[in-house]
Amino acid sequence: MRRTVIADSGAPTPLAHYCQGVVVGDHIYAAGQIASDFRTGVALEARVDAAFPYYGSDIQRQTHYILENLRKTFRAAGADLENVIKAQVFLTDLGDFFYFDQVWKEFFPSPPPRTTVGVTGLLVPGCKVEIDLIAVKAGIKRTIITGGGAPTPLAHYCQGVVVGDHIYAAGQIASDYRTGVAPEARVDAGFPYYGSDIQRQTRYILENLRKTFRAAGADLENVIKAQVFLTDLDDFFYFDQVWKEFFPSPPPRTTVGVTGLLVPGCKVEIDLIAVKA
Repeated sequence: MRRTVIADSGAPTPLAHYCQGVVVGDHIYAAGQIASDFRTGVALEARVDAAFPYYGSDIQRQTHYILENLRKTFRAAGADLENVIKAQVFLTDLGDFFYFDQVWKEFFPSPPPRTTVGVTGLLVPGCKVEIDLIAVKAGIKRTIITGGGAPTPLAHYCQGVVVGDHIYAAGQIASDYRTGVAPEARVDAGFPYYGSDIQRQTRYILENLRKTFRAAGADLENVIKAQVFLTDLDDFFYFDQVWKEFFPSPPPRTTVGVTGLLVPGCKVEIDLIAVKA
């Protein structure tokens, strides 16, 4: 299948050895963007003006700058932000999330599925957020997944979208978005030796992802790509025991440690892509 590199979109040219994005068929894969012009560090437009310190914040200005540049990249490929089908967000300070999300709502009235994690740092000092997006060309049908029974997110994103034969789910954590970590995902204080937090959280998440995929005409056996974000890599062995229960024939997977997740006490976020059964 033809692979076309996106060039000269008007977004800043990366310093490092990667391109702004590629088009393959109806899909557009953009490079992760940070708030740098790759000349002065954090771009001037992405900084709060010292003369007007109460007009906006660093995270809001950086998010705005990044999404405007991603819009340029997608427009150069025949799409726009409304055609985004999958988002990943990496924040150096999860305390910035609320203000980040306010800007996100401006750019995404109908939001795509999203995964958001905390990280130790980004490649340009002062950058507070990196955003990674996948889109499809304008005119390609994009169906939002509703129902299924998985918890409804508090933040501005949907549970998943279906595009052709592919299903893109939002990253899931072990929260019911009512009580913090869901009771079903916690070790019972009366039975502290029956399971562990990471095992119960992993099981809770995968059951909810199963509901999302079933609502879209698939199941976990149809997963083709997995990303796992752990707040403590020492939990990996016990996480993997539960993974084996749900994936006798496992998909390709990436597993990394992160500084935190959006609900305190959550130990793992799981991000999956599947195809229809």
